[in-house]
Amino acid sequence: MQRHLLICRHAETFDPYPLQPDFERELTPEGIRQAHELGKWIREYYQKADAILASPAKRASDTARIVASRLYFEQDNITYDPEIYNPKEAQLLKSISQLPAHVKKIVLVSHNPALTQLLRNLVNRSLPYLVPAQVAAVALDLEQWQDIYVRTGELEKMNLQQSV
Repeated sequence: MQRHLLICRHAETFDPYPLQPDFERELTPEGIRQAHELGKWIREYYQKADAILASPAKRASDTARIVASRLYFEQDNITYDPEIYNPKEAQLLKSISQLPAHVKKIVLVSHNPALTQLLRNLVNRSLPYLVPAQVAAVALDLEQWQDIYVRTGELEKMNLQQSV
C-alpha cells in the first residue's frame, strides 16, 4: 500500500535573543509567509493530509497550524509530540511508526538535523540540508507505518529551489 510522508522543516524564525529558550522562538513575518506557501504547495500536489504530526516548539507548531489552515485540516487534530522537538532520527521514526493504519498521507513538521537525516536514509540518497519551510515528499510502499524501519522510499517532490 502506497503511503506518503511529507517531511517539513519549520519556517524561518527570529534569532534567539539573550536568555530566550530555544523552544519559544517565533516565526518571522517571512516565516509566516513561507508557511502559507508551504501549505499551498502541499495542497496543490497532495490535496490533503490524513494527519499532521508536529514538534510542540513554537516555530514548528505555528508552521503546522498555518499549513493545516491551507489544507482545510482541523487544527485541533494536529498531534504535537514532545519527542520530536530537537529529535534524533530514531525518535522521528518511532513517532511515525505509531501512526494508525488509516493514515495514508502524513505531514511531519520538525527540526534539523534529524529531518534531513531521516529523509536521506528513507530515500537512500545524499541530499542537502532542508532549509526553513522546505518539504520533501517521500512515497513508501508500506502495509503499516511500523514497517518504516525496514523500507526505503522514493523521493517524489521537493518544494523551493530544489526539485526532483
